[in-house]
Amino acid sequence: MMALSQQSINEFCKNLAAKQPTPGGGASAAMVAAIGAATAAMSAAYTQRKKDEESGAAEHARQLVEKMNIAELEAMADDDEKAYKDLQSTWKKDCTLSEEEIKAIQDRALKVPTVLVEACHQRILAVNEFLPHCNPNITSDAKVGIHSLAGAARSAYQTVLVNTPPEDEKKRICGLLLEIGAIEQDMLKLE
Repeated sequence: MMALSQQSINEFCKNLAAKQPTPGGGASAAMVAAIGAATAAMSAAYTQRKKDEESGAAEHARQLVEKMNIAELEAMADDDEKAYKDLQSTWKKDCTLSEEEIKAIQDRALKVPTVLVEACHQRILAVNEFLPHCNPNITSDAKVGIHSLAGAARSAYQTVLVNTPPEDEKKRICGLLLEIGAIEQDMLKLE
């Protein structure tokens, strides 16, 4: 099958909705993150007018586009699919992998969604920092990017939980989610 990151949105959604183990929630979270990052990048693309160049806002916009790294998020969908398939292989009765190999696969299955939560957090911080420089006619799109990335982070956390993280790691990731939530709450305040 074609890599998830190369499928059309329509193909991806059909595959996601099918009765099959992959793609699943982790891949879905990664693609939502890519869409959120792309939406934020679009707000930066519209903040590169002549007056944005003069004010310095355009430089902030270019930096934001670079930080969104949409391809990296799309690749995380493929990483999640592979990690889950590998994990499934350890559940078979005829599995011949050593305990060390199984542990490495389990660790990777936990790492993939953890990295996605962290990636969403980093991008949200970058978009939030960009907001004061954003073209005022398109700040809503930058905020949509934040909300989409936040939803992806919370979704990825559910995949983290399925992989039974240590308690200290759960707390660390929850701290990132709380910070994301605070940024969203601040955006929801009435002016």
